[in-house]
Amino acid sequence: MAKINIDELLKQMLAAAAKPFKKQWPGAKDYAESEFKKIAESIVFIESQLALGKMTPEQARLHLDVQKNASRTVLLTIEGLGILTVEAAINAALGVIRDTVNTALGFVLL
Repeated sequence: MAKINIDELLKQMLAAAAKPFKKQWPGAKDYAESEFKKIAESIVFIESQLALGKMTPEQARLHLDVQKNASRTVLLTIEGLGILTVEAAINAALGVIRDTVNTALGFVLL
C-alpha cells in the first residue's frame, strides 16, 4: 500500500476548493484549510488502520462520511455560503485526490 502524503493532499484539496468558493474564498479559506486538513488526517488514519487490519473498507467509508459531515456543518456556518457552494467545494476537494487515495488504499473510498 502506498503511503499517503497529507501535505500534498491538503494542497490539492485547497486549490480545488477555492474555485467553487469564488469571491467568498478569502472569508472561507481559513475554515476550509482547517476542515480539509481534518479530512486529510482522517484519510491518513484510515490508511494506517487498514494496514493494521483494524478497519474494513466499509468502516473506512463510514469514518470518512462522519468527517465530511462535520466539515460540511462547519463550512455552512460561514455567512453567505450556501449548501450548494459548500457541497461543490467538498466534492472538488475530494475529487482532485480521488485517484491518489483510492489507489493507495486499494479500494474505492472516494
